[in-house]
Amino acid sequence: MAQRKADVDETEIDAELDDLPNAETVEATVANLEERGFDVVVVDDAEAALEAVTDRIPAGASVMNGHSTTLEEIGFDEFLGGDDHEWESLPDEIWSIDDDAERQAARRESQTADYFLGGINAIAETGELVAADLSGSRIGAYPFAAGNVIIVSGTNKVVPTLDDALDRLESVAYPLENERAQEAYGVESAIAKQLIYRRETEEGRTTVVLVREQLGY
Repeated sequence: MAQRKADVDETEIDAELDDLPNAETVEATVANLEERGFDVVVVDDAEAALEAVTDRIPAGASVMNGHSTTLEEIGFDEFLGGDDHEWESLPDEIWSIDDDAERQAARRESQTADYFLGGINAIAETGELVAADLSGSRIGAYPFAAGNVIIVSGTNKVVPTLDDALDRLESVAYPLENERAQEAYGVESAIAKQLIYRRETEEGRTTVVLVREQLGY
């Protein structure tokens, strides 16, 4: 996580909610996520995470990604923007549109991509996922809109309970993302739109890729 530390070195967070859990905790979290209808893949590092993600997306699929530091860190954003796949890359199409209104409409339409990828801000050991956005452009696809969802997360986001997950959003994810947004865009972020993803009711729709590394916010 050298990239994160360089970007937000002075940001104060609750470090206890950003530690890597032990193997028993990861195992319990996987079991509880699966009981709630999520498919789960556990990998050791960012390279394996990228392979796990790309292996799950078939040729010809439309693919969209919400902003995610984790996706950047595993190399997915670069891969999606390259030529080593046979997908329809919706971000390439969206950011080639000059008209602001047309581009915004295309962003909304992209929520229904065949595959929508993003990160998450916290995972409760009890199986709930917690995320928030300023605009909702990431979490809007998760509950229903996208055909398939792939969420990639470092295991540092695993915390004991849903209350802890909500605390992590406020005391870890938000301060780090706010610092990143100010450096990247010159504006502050906000926990404006929040999702508690308690259960996936459509079998095989949502996959959580857990990486045994400290990744993302």
